[in-house]
Amino acid sequence: MSRKVAVVGIGWSGFRPITPELSYKELTFEAATRAYADAGIDPRRDVQGFVTAAEDYHEGTSIFDEYTPDQLGAVLRPMHTIAGDGLHALAAAYMQIASGLMNVVVVEAHSKVSNILTLSHITAFALDPVVERPLAAHPSFVAGLEMQWLLSAGRFTLPQAASVAVKNKRNALANPAASYAANVKLRDVLDAAPLAEPVTRLMAAPHADACVVMVLADEDTARGLRGKPAWIRGLGWANDSPALDSRAWHQARYARKAGDMAYRAAGIRSPRSEIDFAEIDDTFAHKELVHLEALRLAREGEAGAWTAEGGTQGSGEFPVNPSGGSLGVGALLDATGLARALEVVLQLRGEAGARQLSKANTGLAFAWRGLPTTSGVAAVFSNQ
Repeated sequence: MSRKVAVVGIGWSGFRPITPELSYKELTFEAATRAYADAGIDPRRDVQGFVTAAEDYHEGTSIFDEYTPDQLGAVLRPMHTIAGDGLHALAAAYMQIASGLMNVVVVEAHSKVSNILTLSHITAFALDPVVERPLAAHPSFVAGLEMQWLLSAGRFTLPQAASVAVKNKRNALANPAASYAANVKLRDVLDAAPLAEPVTRLMAAPHADACVVMVLADEDTARGLRGKPAWIRGLGWANDSPALDSRAWHQARYARKAGDMAYRAAGIRSPRSEIDFAEIDDTFAHKELVHLEALRLAREGEAGAWTAEGGTQGSGEFPVNPSGGSLGVGALLDATGLARALEVVLQLRGEAGARQLSKANTGLAFAWRGLPTTSGVAAVFSNQ
């Protein structure tokens, strides 16, 4: 796989807590139309393949790729669904191009979570059916167990975890696509109603509706298109044990392995010095700290104090989640990873508006698929 691949078109729609006036197909059509205009392509003429990320249980229909061609301009064209995060779909599209099979591939992921009446029940269905599911506990208890273990081990303090929510919700104030921007104080986060102790409701990302579409192209094609290329330098993905009794509670091994795989592909030996900023999963506030350390952006036990002292703010040593992350933007089901990548691309292109970073040449996007999984995917992008 020697061909270089770039994101050459981006489009998005929604990014609101609820979109009752739009179906998921209308959200997708709007995002796709913008992505094609950004890249300067006609999907019926210029695109060889399409990849969508979706979970059939969330959508309420099986073989979901049968329900997406119309709004993407992909009728009677090669298309498949990745039952994973949007960054997994990005990786699939990347490989189709890097292998020489295709020149232009479109990636789509969306969240119409406001249509789902029993999301916690669907999430619980992913738990082990013999030992874990019969407990009938809300899936968020897994986040509470993990955070309590890490607090007991001295990895960070509760105020340090809360500082992640404070930072990200404030970052989101500069993002027009953020649903949950707020100027909250540390005490507000700590005193919020409990979700799964010690996790409070302000430490957990609320959900939102959105769609993100990206157009990927090989180097020769990318240089002839209108869109500003953001080069994909490296990708990596990994899964740890799905069972609660056999996973590594003290470290996010899925993030470590996914990050190392992406760094090897990108030729990065020192992530903290060679990467300018990161958009990483913060579905729960403490997960940002765990993922920072697993991705070798902070040493073990360092991320909490580093964040609380301002090191990961937009003006800090290493900006993390300048978009506001999921805590500020909203958790987007399997579109969450593409939302992280979207912000990285906008920053690399100098199009992030009021939240634009002064130095943004290389960025990292990392996604965790969410409860109760141990599934992660990392992507390194560069504007050079």
